[in-house]
Amino acid sequence: MSQDFYEQIFSKQQNLEYVPSNKEITKWALRVIHLLYPEQTAKMFATVEELKAEFVLLEAELYNIMEATKACADCDNKKRAANFFENLPQLYQVLNTDIQAIFNGDPAARSEFEVIRTYPGFFAISLYRLAHHLYISDVPLIPRILTEYAHSKTGIDIHPAAAIGEYFYIDHGTGIVIGESCNIGSHVKLYQGVTLGALSVDKSMAFTKRHPTVEDNVVIYSGATILGGETIIGHNSVIGGNVWLTKSLPPNSRVYHTPSIRILKKLSRRIFGEKK
Repeated sequence: MSQDFYEQIFSKQQNLEYVPSNKEITKWALRVIHLLYPEQTAKMFATVEELKAEFVLLEAELYNIMEATKACADCDNKKRAANFFENLPQLYQVLNTDIQAIFNGDPAARSEFEVIRTYPGFFAISLYRLAHHLYISDVPLIPRILTEYAHSKTGIDIHPAAAIGEYFYIDHGTGIVIGESCNIGSHVKLYQGVTLGALSVDKSMAFTKRHPTVEDNVVIYSGATILGGETIIGHNSVIGGNVWLTKSLPPNSRVYHTPSIRILKKLSRRIFGEKK
């Protein structure tokens, strides 16, 4: 390799805006979630005062993370960190509605403990809700790091800017994509492989509403794709599996994909390596 190449990489390193490691940022977020939901950890506290002290410590750590992030150099980081923890009780209540939605909606769920401890949908929603609160407080980079960590662990890709109401239920979840400007109401249920995306990925549309709106009490089954910022799925609608939509639907709609399927009633045993 040439000397110019080495110098180019070296120069890039010198001018790089520093951000704490993804591991440090996600470790902080997971500690917050573990405080809210001790079902996910073996760490316990002997007194309420010890628990309070842990919250104070995590607020200080968030402040330090934001202070260390050069992209957030102009932020009022102390105010943002304090605001996050002041609103944590409300965030906790919303997460509890998500747990209820999953437990009540999934016949396989045996307990809320099981939902909290094992369900990838709840894990992804938890990190999304933390990230979203940081995002609407104008904290750069950190929200996206958190949701991409959840994406890497669960296959569920939720942009931190998306607005999602209470009682959000993700069933299975792998392959779900929820775009930046999505608006999702309350009591919405998504199955695996659902995409709420944009019709165009042109960079000039960066600050426009590119992703759909899903109103309350909508169910979207696996493999459905709904695209476009002007697309609105009316409340109480059901979208069947593998449906492709780029137009709005009125409330109480039922939309299904009807593929042509051929079933062979009788197969030769030779197909399976057997003699007749």
